[in-house]
Amino acid sequence: MKTFLKILLTALAVIVLANILPGVTVVGYTTAIIVAIVISLLNMFVRPLLVFFTLPATIVTLGLFLFVINAIIILLADKLIDGFAVSGFFTAFFFSILLSIFRSILFSLLKEKSSN
Repeated sequence: MKTFLKILLTALAVIVLANILPGVTVVGYTTAIIVAIVISLLNMFVRPLLVFFTLPATIVTLGLFLFVINAIIILLADKLIDGFAVSGFFTAFFFSILLSIFRSILFSLLKEKSSN
């Protein structure tokens, strides 16, 4: 149940960011849920491989290269999903940063509600 709620919160964040950022489009709510699922799956399976193979670059940049990996994950989701479009790398870069911030805020609210 908690995973389903996290996916819905991520979909909400995707919709909000698509309305805020120029260059990011989401066709509808169903597409936003699919985007949230695909991003979760890519973070689960592809991201660890990318982190492993780019470990020297990540160490040299003191972890800042992880932002580039997040942008690559967003661009992969763009290629995999019809109805979700990101105009370029820098748009994906800003989208991934803002999505991380929104998700951390929303998930922290989720933790506070479940502890009460």
